[in-house]
Amino acid sequence: MFKKTRRQFLATAGKAAALTGIASLSGSALSAKPTEKVFVHHVYFWLNNPDSQEDKAKLIEGLQTLAKTAKTIRQHHIGLPSTTNREVIDRSYQVSWLLFFKNKADQDIYQTDPAHLAFIKNCAALWQKVIVYDAEDI
Repeated sequence: MFKKTRRQFLATAGKAAALTGIASLSGSALSAKPTEKVFVHHVYFWLNNPDSQEDKAKLIEGLQTLAKTAKTIRQHHIGLPSTTNREVIDRSYQVSWLLFFKNKADQDIYQTDPAHLAFIKNCAALWQKVIVYDAEDI
């Protein structure tokens, strides 16, 4: 029977562990599914009364209801301007609404979804300006 020194054992074990890790990584990399593409819809709202906490709360409540009821929204995020302050940052809006859809077709369906139309009807009087940025994965 071959007897190894402690140093030889550790060297052999280290090489085996490294090879196993490389094989494991390459196997998982090969089997990993490509990231699904999404359609991003980002809306910025400027309120008629930008200092009104009540109006902001009404708009946020309307967005939360919309998020629960519109069928094609995959993910959403409601945000307020950050306190970051650099020349390239626009913090003039009051609320942002970030949506993720499976594709453009789902976003098109969302535009005519009764929940979206009800949100516009119920909340449009709160805002003076809305800007939308849509983006599709490459």
